[in-house]
Amino acid sequence: MTTLADITSLAKRRGFFYAGSDIYGGLANTWDYGPLGASLKKKIKDLWWDRFIERRDDMVGLDSSVISSSKVWEASGHVASFADAMVDCKTCHGRTRADHLIEDKLDIKVEGKSLTELTAIIKDNKIKCPTCGGTDLTDARSFNLLFPVHLGILAETADLAYLRGETAQGIFINFKNILDSSRVKLPFGVGQMGKSFRNEITKGQSIFRTVEFEQGEIEYFFNPKTENWEKLFDQWLNAIKGFVIHTLGINEENLRVREHDDQERSFYSKKTVDLEYNYPFGFKELWGLAYRTDYDLNQHIKHSGKDLSYTDPYTLEKFVPHVIEPAVGIDRLVLMVLCDAYWVDEANHRTVLKLSPTLAPYTAAVFPLVKNNDSIVTRARAVFDDLNKTFRTAWDERGNIGKRYLYQDEIGTPFCVTIDHDTLVDSMVTVRDRDTMQQERVAIDKLNEYISAKLK
Repeated sequence: MTTLADITSLAKRRGFFYAGSDIYGGLANTWDYGPLGASLKKKIKDLWWDRFIERRDDMVGLDSSVISSSKVWEASGHVASFADAMVDCKTCHGRTRADHLIEDKLDIKVEGKSLTELTAIIKDNKIKCPTCGGTDLTDARSFNLLFPVHLGILAETADLAYLRGETAQGIFINFKNILDSSRVKLPFGVGQMGKSFRNEITKGQSIFRTVEFEQGEIEYFFNPKTENWEKLFDQWLNAIKGFVIHTLGINEENLRVREHDDQERSFYSKKTVDLEYNYPFGFKELWGLAYRTDYDLNQHIKHSGKDLSYTDPYTLEKFVPHVIEPAVGIDRLVLMVLCDAYWVDEANHRTVLKLSPTLAPYTAAVFPLVKNNDSIVTRARAVFDDLNKTFRTAWDERGNIGKRYLYQDEIGTPFCVTIDHDTLVDSMVTVRDRDTMQQERVAIDKLNEYISAKLK
């Protein structure tokens, strides 16, 4: 069974991601993407943007500021209520989220419960500190997750602002700007991708939950009098499931849809579901889908005094649109892809990342069989240069051919192309398939065509 340690070990060894500030002992809940991880993450982001923004005629994109006025977050309710319940250990001074502490011990969901209720559950069940095993824990306390920043030279004259805790608010506060500058008509959606920041305590589950993370978030606006929200909701649920299964190549058996109950669901939401993935630490939220009604726009109308309503161009009816929100953590997509692709081929003593070819950092790798034969190396370079025009291609001449194969298997490269002595005679190369290990001789002038056909 694949463990999270297996994934993080491979990730560091092969350059997918590393612990943040590593040479200085690390910084909790921060991670840096390495060369292969940066490539994988960008491919996922590009696929998301293409599928949900570029290919839909009812969607537009946005890239709003990471820093925004404190008034934005006061209006949205984040300043007052964007918080986690925390408990501190009086023995080791470790801090833990109360809901995580309870869920790990009792395997129950406690979202929506008050601080008093959480404290009672912890004390009644004699739950211990996960760090030192101590039983002297504080009562649950509210811990705000927003990161404050001060704009200005002198602290006493600085204006308070916040790093955004979610990308959604940037969409809501730009709703009127988008209406005024675009030819959009309801129903339509606005999507954006970018960094968000939450000053939260995590359980150390790698890149699953971090203080700095990337979101792909959509607000789909519609008229509730003319559109069936349940139908729209199901359409979006099918769209996000289809993206995960068919575009990212994830095993459907590792997915499930879980609906929030009345306690867990936000008070302004009529329906919220999570598409969950079975990570090594269990089923956890991957993609959230919520019907947020008109709450957010009305909050910003109330606090800003600006008119954020929509006027129907045909009926001239003026109203505040409702929204359905699909929101996904890109880092969670990356972790899911790595977990789903990780495979130990015990029969052949190798570890393989069976990544979808559209996600693999490299589509092909070119090997000169030996590196001290100028004719073979020159011919291999020519093959590499030609392949690299169409596919991202790796060049590898280190070590013996077996070790090169194993390395490319671990980073998910679908095809390895070897140029040998026979190539100089017959202009044929050996192409090895990552998953089956089968090898086939292919003419150099047919190589691009061969790989393209395999990718379909």
